[in-house]
Amino acid sequence: MTIEVLIADDQAMVRAGFAALLGAHDGITVTGQASDGLEAVALSARLDPDVILMDVRMPQLDGIEATRRILGSGYPAAKIPRILMLTTFDIDDYVYDALQAGASGFLLKDALPDELVHAVRVVAAGDALLSPSVTRRMIAQFATQKPRTAESAHLLADLTDREREVLVLIGQGRSNGEIAATLFIAEQTVKTHVGKVLAKIGARDRVQAVIFAYDTGLVQPA
Repeated sequence: MTIEVLIADDQAMVRAGFAALLGAHDGITVTGQASDGLEAVALSARLDPDVILMDVRMPQLDGIEATRRILGSGYPAAKIPRILMLTTFDIDDYVYDALQAGASGFLLKDALPDELVHAVRVVAAGDALLSPSVTRRMIAQFATQKPRTAESAHLLADLTDREREVLVLIGQGRSNGEIAATLFIAEQTVKTHVGKVLAKIGARDRVQAVIFAYDTGLVQPA
């Protein structure tokens, strides 16, 4: 299956570089480029990409609001794209908001070429791009600044004891294999538990599950 990618960034050189890099790999096609958030929303609806590389800071409409609109209930395209945020360390708080809006992860703009290609493939496959050394630290830092809601507490109460254990380990950045080893259960059983956890808390992927774990206080920053 060919992964169709839309690149949204206000810097033409960045767009051109990402497009050339991704286009050189089998199974990935760049179908469009947007120079601001409004254009990203419009092109996403028209081109129906699998993955969007979304810059955080753009004119007209920033990447966070563009993400909210694309992943909102009124989105007109046939399928919901996976959104990979492009960022630098100095705007982590904005990226946290984007992850809450439904983005599947983030990528630093100075990432290595292979990391970019890997990131696109990971989110296109329906997984989330969680970097244990960066993403969890960022989520932990900013989740503590967000007010906890009664709705989150209610959703947490719906989880079984085992599902809570799984959610804690997801929040700690553990893979399915690591969770299976920790709980002494089969990896397939872990996958079943993860699916139930995501469904019960209304999370699209593991990134949102990590955010939920911190938001509810189930996982505490180290």
